[in-house]
Amino acid sequence: MAARQSQHARLDYLQSVWSKDRDLKAEGFLVSDTAIGAAINKFKTQIDQTQKVGDLLQLEAQLTKVLYRYAAQMTKHGEFVREREATDVANGFLNHGNYLAYGLAATTLWVLGINHGFAVMHGKTRRGALVFDVADLIKDALILPWAFICAKEKSTEQEFRQLCLQKFTEHKALDYMFVHEKD
Repeated sequence: MAARQSQHARLDYLQSVWSKDRDLKAEGFLVSDTAIGAAINKFKTQIDQTQKVGDLLQLEAQLTKVLYRYAAQMTKHGEFVREREATDVANGFLNHGNYLAYGLAATTLWVLGINHGFAVMHGKTRRGALVFDVADLIKDALILPWAFICAKEKSTEQEFRQLCLQKFTEHKALDYMFVHEKD
């Protein structure tokens, strides 16, 4: 139940951010886009039908692939394959941004006094599992699109980092994590 709730919160945040962020809209990231809307609606329906965390992880991976494909298309990136060890700029920015999100998640859990090793979704495969789960609340909404946009614009690591921090503040990412984890 907690894993399902977390996935709904992840999608709610994405829809909220993408529907009001002018900069994302200017880059073509529209939650109202047919492909994105259909993927989100399909995922929301399937979340409640899952019986196992493994099924939710598989759904999460499917949606993320759709979002990567969409971001690559919007930024004219071409074919994109997510690889943590890859040396291309978009993968590098995704890694960098994800670590920023992990930092926010770890901070949230520490302040709330929640053990970061508590498992909701990623517990079977990762150490510090809850950090990954909490970071997932914001990664697709903020890190994913800006990694591709900044790669397209040939931004520096520092420019990307500053943009992420600005967007975390603008969209109250830390507040969102606190509210969701408190429940």
